[in-house]
Amino acid sequence: METREAAERWREVWERGWRAQDAGEILGLYAPEAYFQSHPFRQAQTPSDYIEPTLAEEESAECEFGEPIVDGHRAAVEWFATTKLKDGGTEKLAGVSLLRFDPEGLVVEQRDFWAMA
Repeated sequence: METREAAERWREVWERGWRAQDAGEILGLYAPEAYFQSHPFRQAQTPSDYIEPTLAEEESAECEFGEPIVDGHRAAVEWFATTKLKDGGTEKLAGVSLLRFDPEGLVVEQRDFWAMA
C-alpha cells in the first residue's frame, strides 16, 4: 500500500473511530509490534494499552484531522479534538502524529506531540 493511501486511511479511521469511541476499529490500523508513544515525556506502550483506556474515560469526542504530509514511508497528520469525559470534565487538544508505515499500510511507529488548551 502506498504511504499516502495508508496515511489517508489512518486519518479517516481515527476520526470515525474516535467520534464513535470504537477502539477496535482504530487498533486495526497497527502492526502487532507497533511502537506507540502518546507524548514525548511518556513511556512507549502498545497502541491498545493507550487507546482502550483513553477512550474508556471519554463520553464523546469531536475531532478533525488535517491532510497528511507524506515523505517515503512516513507521514505527519495534524489533529484537533474536544472531548467530554465521563467524570464531567472536558479536554481541548491539538496535536500532530508522526507515523511510519509497513508495506501493508499498517502503522509500525507512532509518536504524538500534543497540547491541551
